[in-house]
Formats: sequence, C-alpha cells, structure tokens
Amino acid sequence: MPNIVESVKKKLLEYNKKSLKKDGYDFWDNHIKYVFQNAHNLAIKRKANVEICELAALFHDMAMVADFGPRDEHEKYGAQMARSMLAELNYSKEKINLIEQCVLHHRSSQANLRNTPEEQIIADADVIAHFDNIPSLFSLAYNKMNLPMQEGKEFVKDKLARDYKKLSPKSQKELKKRFDTIMNVLFVY
Repeated sequence: MPNIVESVKKKLLEYNKKSLKKDGYDFWDNHIKYVFQNAHNLAIKRKANVEICELAALFHDMAMVADFGPRDEHEKYGAQMARSMLAELNYSKEKINLIEQCVLHHRSSQANLRNTPEEQIIADADVIAHFDNIPSLFSLAYNKMNLPMQEGKEFVKDKLARDYKKLSPKSQKELKKRFDTIMNVLFVY
C-alpha cells in the first residue's frame, strides 16, 4: 500500500492544479506546504503523532482548494473530505477521528477548544504559515482587496499581530523573536 500521506498529498495537488487554473491562486505554494512543514516540525518537537499532524495539515484547507462547500465553513467540509478519503484508503477509524478533530478546530478565528496536542499543532502551524510567507499577505491586501499602500501595510501588520495572539503560549514563546523582528523591519514608521 502506498504511503497514506503521499496519497493524500497527491490528491491535494490535483485539486490545487485545477484551482490554480481556475482562480490563479496556488494554495500549495502560498500556504499549505508551510502548514505541512510546520505541523511536521512541531509534531516532532512536541512528541505528537507526526502522521496525524501531516494528514491534518493536508486536509485543513482542502475543501477550499477543491471548492467543496462554502469557504467560511471549510473546516467542516475538510473534515468530511478527510473522513471519506481516509476511509476509502482503509485508514484506522480512530485516527480518522483524530484528523477530523484537528481539521474542525484548526481555525484560529474561531474559539475552539483544542483537546489534543495534534489539534493545537495544526492550529499553530496554520498561523505560523502566515509568518513564513508574508508576501502572500501583501498580495492579498494589494491585489485581492485593492487597498491603498498605507492601508495594505496596516492590514498586514494587524493580521500578523492578531495571528500572533492566537498562537498557543508555547508557540508564542518560540516565535517571539521572529515576530518582533518582522514587526521592527517591515512596519517601522
């Protein structure tokens, strides 16, 4: 049987290719690959289940990439996709449940209780990805939102500050120096 993570990643990249052609946005290169790498690294550092974290990272925004369900509920549809796809791959029901919970609770904009280390890792990995690809936030501000220069700069600054506050205390501590450097370099007036 092929590696389950690679099988899911392959399917995600297929969805990504179609989405890129349709909308011009590369979910993989601009966001998900960073979430995936952060989830992997945090899982190792925090002695969590690496495979669960990697799979949850791949599924966390898959519904948006696949254009499945409303964007503002992508966590619900991503969890459904995880359940369905992983069941087809004969993955353990217990592990599917863990991945579903990670996907359902990954959004930092919602006040979700995170009951496992893996759930917190996916939520943190998603936020940290914004710090890994700041140009995508500026692109959002200027190209998608059509904000003027100063408003776009303020949007990105405020987004990063809000994101930092949404991190777990452990991740805030680990990211503090990087956060301060970004704020001091990009947003000095």
